[in-house]
Amino acid sequence: MKKFKRIFGIVAVCLLVFMYVLTLVFAIIDNPHTMTMFKACIAATVVIPVMLWVIGIFMRIAKPDNREFNDANRKKD
Repeated sequence: MKKFKRIFGIVAVCLLVFMYVLTLVFAIIDNPHTMTMFKACIAATVVIPVMLWVIGIFMRIAKPDNREFNDANRKKD
């Protein structure tokens, strides 16, 4: 699980850096759709971290709890 979290975090950071670079590129280029792409990047810059935070919360909630298993093994001994 620890390795998964580390990989998940690295992917998240890379994705955010990519979004910041795209935002900069879209702000510089002159295209009729530049403002729409710029707004989408700004929105994704806010939505992606929130989505990653929610996924992290769900991962903590869904983590298997071994207390019952450990209690059952102690009673057998």
